[in-house]
Amino acid sequence: MSQLVAGQAAPAFTLPDADGKLVSLSDFAARKVVVYFYPAAMTPGCTTQAVDFSDARDDFLEAGIDVIGISPDAPEKLAMFRQRKELKITLLSDQTHEVLQAYDAWGTRMLYGKPIEGVLRSTFLIDVDDHGAGTIKLAQYNVRATGHVNRLRRDLGLLHL
Repeated sequence: MSQLVAGQAAPAFTLPDADGKLVSLSDFAARKVVVYFYPAAMTPGCTTQAVDFSDARDDFLEAGIDVIGISPDAPEKLAMFRQRKELKITLLSDQTHEVLQAYDAWGTRMLYGKPIEGVLRSTFLIDVDDHGAGTIKLAQYNVRATGHVNRLRRDLGLLHL
């Protein structure tokens, strides 16, 4: 796979959410959606990122943007994560890594100086048309969890100073 860039078609997906309900990109027809990929629920960096997205949810919604987090965690773990951290964003489970691979958000990364195969923390802004097909508007790979949401909000003109 090669990294996605602005202007490319967004890979379609249908994945279970934290409650086991199937959610598709096409469910967000005529809207924009931030789709971010993270390694594991309830780990420090992923918690920071999820809480930051959840805290900024109203700013995103006001701009017509929904937020979806995708990880390889099982729906049950996502439900526990959502409850424990009082998250207000949609969390989806990609246990097969098919969507992660389609977005080139799965590959080799360094963990404590050693290469491992796993999630490459990545974020996309997708414009979904009236028919449910998405176009990548922004693609960010290998983002840092801390401060990422505020940088994204600034880049999108959503940060209220």
